[in-house]
Amino acid sequence: MAVRGSARNRGRGTPAGGRHPARASGLWRGDPFRDVDVPLLADWAQRLTELRSVALETLYQAELACGLNAAIIGELTDLVRRYPVRERLHGLLMTALYRSGQQAEALRAYRAARDTLVEELGVDPGPELRELHQRMLAGETLGPVKKGPATSVPAQLPVDVRGFVGRDAELVELDGLLATGESAVVSVVAGTAGVGKTALAVRWAHRVRDRFPDGQLYVDLRGYGPDQPVSPEDALAGFLRALDLDGAAIPQDLAERAARFRTLVARRRMLIVLDNARTVEQVRPLLPGSPSCFVVATSRDALAGLVAREGAHRLDLDRMPNEDARVLLRELLADRVDAEPEAAAALVERCARLPLALRIAAELIRSRPARGLGEFVDELSGQQDALDLLDVDGDPQTAVRAVFSWSYRKLDAVAARLFRLLGLHPGHDTDDHAAAALAGTGLRETRRALDVLRRAHLVDQSSDGRYRSHDLLRAYAAELAESTDSADERAAALSRLLDHYLFTASAAMDVIAQDDYAPRPKAPAPHGEVPLFSAYDHAWRWLDAERANLLEVCGQGGPASVIHLSETVWRYLDTGGYYDDAVALHTRAVDSARALEDERAEAKARRALGVTMSRRGRDREAIDHLEWAMAAFQRTGDQGFQAATLSFLGCVYGKRGELAEARRRFERALTLTDPDESWYLHCAVRINHSQNLLSLGLPEEARHHLDVTFTLCRENHDEHIECNAVNLLAKMYLHIGHDDDAFDHSQRCLTLARAAGFRTQQADSLRILGVVYRRRGDGEQALRHHEEAATLARAIGDTELISETLNALGATHTFAGRHAEALRCHGDALAVATEAGHREQLTHAHAGIGDVHAELGEHDEARRHWLQVLDFYRDLDVPLATEIRAKLENQGGS
Repeated sequence: MAVRGSARNRGRGTPAGGRHPARASGLWRGDPFRDVDVPLLADWAQRLTELRSVALETLYQAELACGLNAAIIGELTDLVRRYPVRERLHGLLMTALYRSGQQAEALRAYRAARDTLVEELGVDPGPELRELHQRMLAGETLGPVKKGPATSVPAQLPVDVRGFVGRDAELVELDGLLATGESAVVSVVAGTAGVGKTALAVRWAHRVRDRFPDGQLYVDLRGYGPDQPVSPEDALAGFLRALDLDGAAIPQDLAERAARFRTLVARRRMLIVLDNARTVEQVRPLLPGSPSCFVVATSRDALAGLVAREGAHRLDLDRMPNEDARVLLRELLADRVDAEPEAAAALVERCARLPLALRIAAELIRSRPARGLGEFVDELSGQQDALDLLDVDGDPQTAVRAVFSWSYRKLDAVAARLFRLLGLHPGHDTDDHAAAALAGTGLRETRRALDVLRRAHLVDQSSDGRYRSHDLLRAYAAELAESTDSADERAAALSRLLDHYLFTASAAMDVIAQDDYAPRPKAPAPHGEVPLFSAYDHAWRWLDAERANLLEVCGQGGPASVIHLSETVWRYLDTGGYYDDAVALHTRAVDSARALEDERAEAKARRALGVTMSRRGRDREAIDHLEWAMAAFQRTGDQGFQAATLSFLGCVYGKRGELAEARRRFERALTLTDPDESWYLHCAVRINHSQNLLSLGLPEEARHHLDVTFTLCRENHDEHIECNAVNLLAKMYLHIGHDDDAFDHSQRCLTLARAAGFRTQQADSLRILGVVYRRRGDGEQALRHHEEAATLARAIGDTELISETLNALGATHTFAGRHAEALRCHGDALAVATEAGHREQLTHAHAGIGDVHAELGEHDEARRHWLQVLDFYRDLDVPLATEIRAKLENQGGS
């Protein structure tokens, strides 16, 4: 909102005398229906009074945003006196006092609000008012009140355990820990497998979740089981994404991720559940540093290091007492336990008083209603040696395996075989198509077998239709597969699974990147039915759901499989901003190609890795990989890959500010492309070249390349790459001052980008539209578009796009006279561009910072930043350089 001067005279059409018409009319006093004794009208009067109160609060919030702090203190004081229980009014008064330099009065206003709320309503102030009070106590600077995007409140707790029994003392013990607050409280719930650690942690977390209004984070660290434990890096990445951080904003270094996490949760009241941890090292980086947070970690290990160093509270969870175990069994089997109490007691002992084992045993018993409980226990006792029902060396885990065997032995042959083979799946969950491929059976037969396993509680089905098992069950299934199925059968199952994933990934990529100029390898034929992708978003959702499985399965399939996957999904990982996965996959592909002594495959992997490194802002590494790939493609004679690699190199050099070098790369790439042979690649090179020509101040040359691109796109009926061309054309019009044309083309680009899911182009279109709105004088629309663009850019993670949108947002704040916000945005852009080496955006940041200092009358500081702009452009005749020279001349510079 571009507001200059008094909001009274400009923002609301108020007369020069400064008295609002509504205030003058007397409508601001009393109740307009106070003399009407009609119930219906009284109800409407109450509603109108509430609407009027909300409108008043919105009005004064807007006046605070305009900087009218001292001018509205008297009016807010009167309103607080008339509406003593409206917390928002108290907060507005506190803010106005504090920003007017009356900190003591602001704190006194909080105490008065607290006393009133307690006396009138019997409640303490809400979290917003308390946070405002804490910020004032800390002496923080309170910026103008503005409406920004809502921060997500994560709610990641798993579903509460049904039929939870006992553990009262442990729940009370955890409750008692909430009273402490000197530092982040950590409780380690330790115990043997199947003892109910997760159930206890989840039950308690649900009981107290209302005491953590800023959210609950949960991660299964998979410390025990056949699959790899979750690394602290991956766990932190998930937490940071849940806290609205994504893409390049997530640091790569573990220590930096941990520090960013601690920063984001500082002063938030959050509950963090770290389930199934294996080691102290897996947990320690995930700990917050704020006393407002509470951590519950579960583990089979005591995690003594956390107790010694972090002062964690350890809660050792033993097997259930006999009475609690019997109560649980009664919850599960109802009257059958009361009818045969001795048999029930024997079953409790056979299950080692482990909740998991008792639940599985109860499910088996429920499935056989005609047989008595004692008969079932006698059967188990008679096969004690074979099933290893009793503990061995005091290890109750043996009893768990025995109970698993009770469920397994009741399966039909098809379901039993599927259960064993699911233990071989290296991923953590699966869908029915992958399960069918693993078993080599039809989809219908596989679904029936999965339903049998689900009813037997040997697999769980999530709300999105995917299947997973408890880690102990998966370990047991893997043991059964090794002892039951031959090595050849197991190898054939994994081979079918690998072929399924490679074929389906290729089919998905055919939908989302049909005309990719880097040809994908031919996928192996599948052994059964595969998902059919009817639409772009369907294919994208499948890749999202199976991304982790793709990397795990292909990693176990050998070097050729890793290379195949890298060449198949590189564009999906790049477009989706999954840079951690892309770096991991393409690095493994480079190593695999070296192992196979395949120079061409290594060059392709390095090309993809170079692109990812550039997105991450690691341009020096990107250039090294791309130059290596270029030399290899020259030796192998891959002219198309030479052109693609040169084009990427041009983009990297352009971001680094080496515009002439970038131009040479693009021009050379064009000589290697033939629109008749690879029109898509030819268009991609021309679009990238056009961007660089605009940076060089050559819009007419850029327009020539775009015209050729549009012709090819229309001839080939492709709107996806045309979207990129339309965006560049909008930039060109913006560059030469044809704002209406820039606006029209950006709107078209935004429409095309949203239809195709091109988030990068969406963000760039929003940025351009915001610039046009700003030039037209519509600061409110400019701010809305630029805030949306910056949020989207951060989610994508492209460092160049982040710095570009932040610079645009900073310029809009400058236009509106919000100098502090402008400096913050340009400063953030400067930091991102400096770290990533994006010199052109770094230059735009310096130009924006100089403009802010000039408006503040700080001319020496403005001149210092502007001179850095001219140092970059030197003799280039681009609009920004011309504009800066004029500003320096107006200040008496040269």
